[in-house]
Amino acid sequence: MLVLLAGIFVVHIATCIMLFVGTIANVWVVSDDRQGSVGLWKNCTIGGCDYVLSYASEDALKAVQAFMILSIIFSVISLVVFVFQLFTMEKGNRFFLSGATMLVCWLCIMVGVSIYTHHYASGYGTSYSKSHHGYSFILTWICFCFSFIIGVLYLVLRKK
Repeated sequence: MLVLLAGIFVVHIATCIMLFVGTIANVWVVSDDRQGSVGLWKNCTIGGCDYVLSYASEDALKAVQAFMILSIIFSVISLVVFVFQLFTMEKGNRFFLSGATMLVCWLCIMVGVSIYTHHYASGYGTSYSKSHHGYSFILTWICFCFSFIIGVLYLVLRKK
């Protein structure tokens, strides 16, 4: 049981780190000729990054930014709640609060990445005629899967 708890804890920490990196890094869409990339915050080229996104004032991008920040916050809160419950909870109880918080994180990731996929993943608004998904976009979808698995495991896991 201790090994299972430790494994879940390590995967949860990895998910928090990947969410943070995926949200901050500006590699959500990459041009096919490797001349630049676009993220949630900046437009980067070989010469450096500037703060101007051609679609920065759109509400969809602001929603994606907000949901990704909320997902990081809920993931960290779930981790803190899990550690707190681990040391204060009676044996035989389940980690309902940490599981519910992690599922809210999962929901935030789902909404944020779905909006981004619908509006911007095809390279819309960028100056790149041909583009593909970057590692930040892929990391975020991996975090989507991990957060769901962790949330469900917390809900069914009993402290023995």
